[in-house]
Amino acid sequence: MNHCVCGDTENLERKTLVWLLLINGSMFLLELVAGWVAESTGLLADSLDMLADASVYAISLYAVGRAASVQVGAARVSGWIQICLGIGVLVDVLRRFVLGSEPWSLVMMACGTLALIANVGCLALLAKHRQGGVHMRASWIFSTNDVIANLGVILSGLLVFLFQSRLPDLAVGAVVSTLVVMGGARILREAKRETSADAE
Repeated sequence: MNHCVCGDTENLERKTLVWLLLINGSMFLLELVAGWVAESTGLLADSLDMLADASVYAISLYAVGRAASVQVGAARVSGWIQICLGIGVLVDVLRRFVLGSEPWSLVMMACGTLALIANVGCLALLAKHRQGGVHMRASWIFSTNDVIANLGVILSGLLVFLFQSRLPDLAVGAVVSTLVVMGGARILREAKRETSADAE
């Protein structure tokens, strides 16, 4: 009976992670192209956040049904992916601040809204798994951070439109990148805590 329940849980996790991977992979491509065309650091940061999430979901998908040590390892790798990508976008924010940019506010708001809808959907899919293994808890953290980031992109697009200034876009790019780095650090702490608990 326990084996059956465990198998059902693993299958449900796999299905959920496949959907999350498809949603985040699609939004990464959309926001990457839109961010590049619209010269928006906020959208580029959000697209890389989506890529980090897609990578994490792929790793988590691999970890489903495997030993706890594998799940912890998957979470650890995903945490470092987040941190590296976040730092990369922070460098791009600095580059655009120095060299200049002209972000398109309407594209920012439209893509930010689509991304928000996508991430709310991800949270709904993850709700029943938020107390699961560390790899699933990491997925919940990602999607929660994403919703905040999406709201920031929408707000920055509005501010760019109202004030005809690129500074709100750069600010949101920096904030989203920092959130990505902080999310990665939080996942590393979760993985470390899990490892310590198993050792005891």
